Amino acid sequence: MKKVLITENLRIDLDSEQWECRACGAELIGARENYKRGLLVYDRDPREIHKPLLDPDHYEFTYAPNPQWCRILEYYCPRCGSMIETEYLPPGHPPIHDIELDVEALKRQWKDRPEVQEAAVGQEYPRPVAHGGPRAARLYTGEGA
Repeated sequence: MKKVLITENLRIDLDSEQWECRACGAELIGARENYKRGLLVYDRDPREIHKPLLDPDHYEFTYAPNPQWCRILEYYCPRCGSMIETEYLPPGHPPIHDIELDVEALKRQWKDRPEVQEAAVGQEYPRPVAHGGPRAARLYTGEGA
């Protein structure tokens, strides 16, 4: 079974062609569909996230998003409840189809590659010396110790 990491929270199972939650492994929806259709959605009032800076009883404009113009959609895994994605949209706008994969091309690319369980993290470099002059520059280029 070959699984490919797509985002911090999503992966594709190339054998079953399913989106999966990386936190719990739950199958969400077919990989050729918008993954958001397989998630739970919480339609948030944007004023819950961006609190008014001015008293709404005294001011018409409070520096908080107007819910008639903006909504925040939060997407959660239906099994474990991990937040998968968040997006800001105008009311009535359908969820954005932000990832559309060529599943056949992915299968060809990953056919002979080993499965990656966790995303690689960049090489760690020593911290630069505060007034190290040329030595600090060498730390970033990998020259010297």
